[in-house]
Amino acid sequence: MLAIFRHTVRCESFSKRPMTPCFTSPRRLLLLLGLLIFSVGRSQAQNEDPQASKLMVLEHLWNEAQVQRDARALEGMIADHFIDTEYDGEVSDRQKFLADIANPEFQPTSMALRDMQVSLYKDTAVITGVYRAKGMVGGKGYDHTGRFTDTWVFENGHWLCVASHTSLLKK
Repeated sequence: MLAIFRHTVRCESFSKRPMTPCFTSPRRLLLLLGLLIFSVGRSQAQNEDPQASKLMVLEHLWNEAQVQRDARALEGMIADHFIDTEYDGEVSDRQKFLADIANPEFQPTSMALRDMQVSLYKDTAVITGVYRAKGMVGGKGYDHTGRFTDTWVFENGHWLCVASHTSLLKK
């Protein structure tokens, strides 16, 4: 099973690794701008910490990178010792997770998040929420709705995801 159903991009400004810009198309730039505006407006409305707003934007950008199958963009968002635990119990390290994203059998069509909560603890954040992912893997369709928990650490001036866990909701 591919370890990529909910995942949710970091551009070169967020990463110490050299990368090419990941949002160069007008559509992607508009998406990024829209998410940033939404996040800033939401932050002001709820008096959220600016770091929480950044993390929510990163979660949405992560999903966009998955839909685009952009493993290079995702590699700048996850720590070297990243661990992903999928809804079926499969555990993947960084290398396997990125390989699964790049696998041509993985063909996501949409990924959406809702009900996200950010809990900040100094330089660590835990984000929980609900995801919905649709697409094809190995010629078979999927439509998953589940809960996720992502753990991020603030290191060297940027956020990195160190662990992610998903579980399916009953239909």
